[in-house]
Amino acid sequence: MTIDYIVSSLPALEFGSAPQLTMEQFAEITGGEALKMPKRWLDLDAQLRNALVEARGGEAKYFRPSDTLSLYWKNRVLACFQEKSVMRREELLDRVWWDAAGELIDITSPLGKGSLYAYAIRLKIAIKRASLSKEKGEKVLEAVTSEAEVKL
Repeated sequence: MTIDYIVSSLPALEFGSAPQLTMEQFAEITGGEALKMPKRWLDLDAQLRNALVEARGGEAKYFRPSDTLSLYWKNRVLACFQEKSVMRREELLDRVWWDAAGELIDITSPLGKGSLYAYAIRLKIAIKRASLSKEKGEKVLEAVTSEAEVKL
């Protein structure tokens, strides 16, 4: 199968909605090819992660090497930290990564390999977002606090 056929046959992804595919199904459909990210994404991901480290007041030892620096993406990440709610902040950060994945899509070849890579990144985000719930968060918090009480 050609890449344009694969891309056009994948179910649509929407930020905030549960995906129709698992990563295993996606890897099977694509033969695992789309899980090997191009250097362009690795560099952009490093930039985003560096901005995240900076926003959290991290040390220089946590910075990743990056060939470029985009103030646009850095400022998008830093702007997320204006949000007081941790859950909302994480949602905004996921949205930044979602949007950044769109940088891989070549406007002259919208069904090409870049779209497949963008889909893989967005699928991971959609799966992560679908797994989050208030109930799960409360269970984790309860487990952590009860564990802390036992140690006291």
